[in-house]
Amino acid sequence: MSSPTSSPNGTNNTPAAPSWLDAGAAWAAPATGHDGAQVPATKPPATQASAATTSPTTGPSSPPSRPAPAPERFRDEPPLTDAAPAAEAARPAPPSAPAAAPSPAAPASLPAHQGAGPSEDPQAFRPAWDEQTGVLSGVVRERRARPQQGWRHVAYQLTGGRWNPGLSEAEARLRDQLQKIRTPLPGPHSVVVGSIKGGIGKTTVSALLGLALAEYRGDRVIAMDANPDAGTLGDRLVGETLAAKTTVRDLLYALDEIRAHTDLAGYTHLAGRLQVLTSEQEPELSETFSAADYEAALRLLARYYNAIITDSGTGIVHSAMQGSLRHADSLVIVGAPTNDGASRAARTFRWLAANGYRHLTEDAVVVLSYDRHSPDIDDRVIRDFFAERCRAVIVLPPDPHLQAGGIIDFDALTPAARDAALELAATVAEGFQGRRTQGLASHGFRGTGGPR
Repeated sequence: MSSPTSSPNGTNNTPAAPSWLDAGAAWAAPATGHDGAQVPATKPPATQASAATTSPTTGPSSPPSRPAPAPERFRDEPPLTDAAPAAEAARPAPPSAPAAAPSPAAPASLPAHQGAGPSEDPQAFRPAWDEQTGVLSGVVRERRARPQQGWRHVAYQLTGGRWNPGLSEAEARLRDQLQKIRTPLPGPHSVVVGSIKGGIGKTTVSALLGLALAEYRGDRVIAMDANPDAGTLGDRLVGETLAAKTTVRDLLYALDEIRAHTDLAGYTHLAGRLQVLTSEQEPELSETFSAADYEAALRLLARYYNAIITDSGTGIVHSAMQGSLRHADSLVIVGAPTNDGASRAARTFRWLAANGYRHLTEDAVVVLSYDRHSPDIDDRVIRDFFAERCRAVIVLPPDPHLQAGGIIDFDALTPAARDAALELAATVAEGFQGRRTQGLASHGFRGTGGPR
């Protein structure tokens, strides 16, 4: 058998088979028989048609004879699939050598789509009816989601839906975020937002998280200001004047009078679809807000609300913060991409882990607020540090609307800030199911029958 040509350095210079050989045109290259003769595996239709034409010099050509059966000694050998080099196929036989009888050709390998055997993919011919699950699948054809934004939406509207270019990457990301935000809740869930350093954006993060969850969920969401130092959550959500009218102190005085959600609504404020329970603005009264006061308010809110977001104030050692951590199901820690902001957040992690809250830190979400940042800081080091110690790290980019310090309007955010807020809400909502918490459920706060 002839061997492929090789270069002096030993590499194989056999020309690669053209791509169209894999498309069922194996007849283009002759196969090699066992005796070394070149025998075409299968003739193309054009060649077979021209076999019966008359040559002007040799006369009519006889039709090709049927190949003889393979000898006994070749029947058990595997078929040859290597095509001979093109140069060998074009080389004429020596004139002195007698014409050799045509050797039987080895059976050519069939293309994958012409094989007679069963498919290797077990799902290729799987019936629509699944005997194990009893489900009839594949009946309804999948259709592209209708775009709602950008030129894709315009094209869909102009063509009357005949051309659907599908969702853009940004719209597909938004749809995925909203699907996560709407994760069902088995009962009331407490989310605590805290930091060890003030002025770092903790209240802003609490407000954004509450607005995003309340806007895109169908259940009840409330944000409570548990800052013992006259917190500003109410100022950022409903305004300073309205926030001071009724506070958590008024609610604590009327605990025995509340029998239904309508009674509780008289002590809360509404920011969009988010209910807000503000803190006491008088310094003398706000400092008396203790862990016992927080637990009493939390037990009442757990009867009527599904998601309870606590803006816990600065620090982690005051009484109200200890009460919020004791009943927390999820934890959000706010830091900054600065040396002091990152170091304070890292200290928060170490303190929590050393004081019985390691389960909260391992499942926590860290938000890095970029209101203050410097090009001299390698923020990748900060992000990597927290990513190794918590569930997720969210970057909140600077936003002119948030930096103004007024009432937060979710629609006034830049696209980047709005995406970060939705990503935070989606990440927190992923922890609503599938994770064992030691918060409200373990302390009997869900034994009241749930929200009504």
